[in-house]
Amino acid sequence: MKKSMGSSNEAEISPAPHHSNSSGSVNSEKTQKNEEELVPGRILGIDYGKSKIGLAIADKETGMAFAFDTLKNDKEFLEKLKEIIAGENVKVIIMGMVKHEKDAESTREKIKFAEMIEKELGMPILFQDEMFTTKMAQDNIKKRGGRNIAGTDDQEAARIILQEWLDKGC
Repeated sequence: MKKSMGSSNEAEISPAPHHSNSSGSVNSEKTQKNEEELVPGRILGIDYGKSKIGLAIADKETGMAFAFDTLKNDKEFLEKLKEIIAGENVKVIIMGMVKHEKDAESTREKIKFAEMIEKELGMPILFQDEMFTTKMAQDNIKKRGGRNIAGTDDQEAARIILQEWLDKGC
């Protein structure tokens, strides 16, 4: 399933082009394109949060996502994101999105955030289910003996979101 924008601020659920649990795009024109065409360069994964935003990076050729950074969700975020996108040659963004109706407010916030990035940066954004990624990220960090779990769980969650998208062969 994918989330695409309708005329209201609510996300609509509709079948994806070639994966039943695939990502969706904020821009409905871009969802018409094959996702392979959208991903010629590096890919940025985003785990959105009200205070922090986790970032991960991947190259389609390697099929491996890596935790990249955690940025504050403040007035400087967009400028920092622009620098990262330019410096890392990012061509598309994969953003975590909840799929259950209980998180309608979170879904609206994420769609608004994605629309802002798409408008300001002209960057295509696709959605990937983020169910339990923060919990998985915290568990991964603990297993590796990490101590600053709260400081790195957002970027690890972004890595999981991006890796799951890559693993589907998108």
